[in-house]
Amino acid sequence: MSTPTTTAPSSDHIMGVYNRAPLAVERGRGARLWDTKGEEYLDCVAGIATNGLGHCHPRLVEVLKEQADKLWHVSNIFRIPGQEELARRLTDATFADVVFFTNSGTEAIECALKTARKYHTAGGNPERVEIYGFDGSFHGRSYAAINAAGNPGYVEGFGPRLPGYSQLTWGDHEAIKAAIANPTTAAIIVEPVQGEGGARAMPEHCLTGLRALTREHGVILIYDEVQCGMGRTGRLFAHDWAEDAAPDIMCVAKALGGGFPVGACLASAEAAKGMTVGVHGSTFGGNPLAMAVGLAAFDEISKEETLANVRDVAGYFNQQLTGLKDRFPDVILDVRGKGFLIGLKLVPVNREFMALARDQHLLVAGGGDNCVRLLPPLNLTVEEAREVVEKLEKTCEVVRAKAAT
Repeated sequence: MSTPTTTAPSSDHIMGVYNRAPLAVERGRGARLWDTKGEEYLDCVAGIATNGLGHCHPRLVEVLKEQADKLWHVSNIFRIPGQEELARRLTDATFADVVFFTNSGTEAIECALKTARKYHTAGGNPERVEIYGFDGSFHGRSYAAINAAGNPGYVEGFGPRLPGYSQLTWGDHEAIKAAIANPTTAAIIVEPVQGEGGARAMPEHCLTGLRALTREHGVILIYDEVQCGMGRTGRLFAHDWAEDAAPDIMCVAKALGGGFPVGACLASAEAAKGMTVGVHGSTFGGNPLAMAVGLAAFDEISKEETLANVRDVAGYFNQQLTGLKDRFPDVILDVRGKGFLIGLKLVPVNREFMALARDQHLLVAGGGDNCVRLLPPLNLTVEEAREVVEKLEKTCEVVRAKAAT
C-alpha cells in the first residue's frame, strides 16, 4: 500500500536530498572534469576529497579492469586475500593492529563507536557509554554518526536524539578535561582537521594533549580521518604531524579507494578486544573489487613523492591565497586548513561564490562557517595550482564588481 502525498515527485526521480549544482558531468581525467556539453572544468572538489589521485588514474583503472575479470564479491564468510594485504599495509603504516573494512566513511564511524563502547564492556565497565564529539564536526549521515556530530540540521526531525552523545566546544579546554575525567565516558571522537566544519585544524599540541588526557583516564581516542587522512595534509595521516598523538581507533575512507567505495576502521588490538565473532559485520565491506583498487590507491598515495608534492604545492597555495586575501579583504576573510584541505572564509555567501567560480570553470566545495573548500587531487601540479589561483582571482574581481553595482 502506498502512502498518499500532496508533494509532486521529482522530475528526475531522485530523492530530493541534494542541493545539486546545475552541472551534468560526463568524464574526467586528472584534475579536469568535462560536462555533457563538452565544457572543461578545473576540479578542486575531487568528489569531496575522494579522488585523491584525480579522475581515472591509469593505475587504478588498470587494476579495476583486471579484478573485474576475476572476482567481484563473495561476502566475508570466506578469506579475501586482498583484505589481508591492504590491512597489512595499513597496520604497517600506523598505530593499528587490526582493520575492519567498510564501504564508506560513515560505516567506519559506526564501527568505531561500537568498538569503543564494546571495549569498556569487555573490560568490565559497561557504564562507560558517553561519546563526546566537537562542535562543527561531521562524521557521516548514519544515525549514530549524526548524533556524534550533533549538527542540528542533520538530527532534527528524526525522532529522539540517541542517548550518550554530547558535543564539546572547540578550544574549551576546561570542558574537554571535565568530559574526559567523567567516569562514564567511553570515547572522544575528533577530526584532526575538520572538513565540513570550515577547514579548522586542531593545533598539534592540542592533539598531543588530548592523547595524554584520554590515556590517563582510560578513554578511547577516535580520530575521524575520513577527509583529512590519506595524504591530504602532506603526511599520510593528519595526526602524524603531532608528537605522541596516535589514537586507539581511526576511521579512513574517501581517498583510500581513489573514488571507489572503500572505508576502514583501524584499531589497536587492545581497543578492539571486544570485537569478537558475530558482534559486527558487513556484506560488501572489503570485497575483492574494492580491495584491488584500495591497494593500488594506497600504494600510490603513500609514496613519498606524492606526499612531498602535497607539501610543496600547499606551500605555494598558502602564499598565493594569503596574497589574494590581502588584495581582496572585502571578499576573503581568512585562509585556513592544512595541506590540500584548504578553507577560504568569505564575506559573500559561499554558495554564491561557488557559482561564480563555476562561471570561471573552477569547481570548489562548500563548508561551514561560510567557507569554500579547495580539495584538489594530491598530484595537482604547480601549474594547475597557478591556474586555480588565477580563476579564484577572477572570481574575486566579479564579486567585488557585483558588490559595487
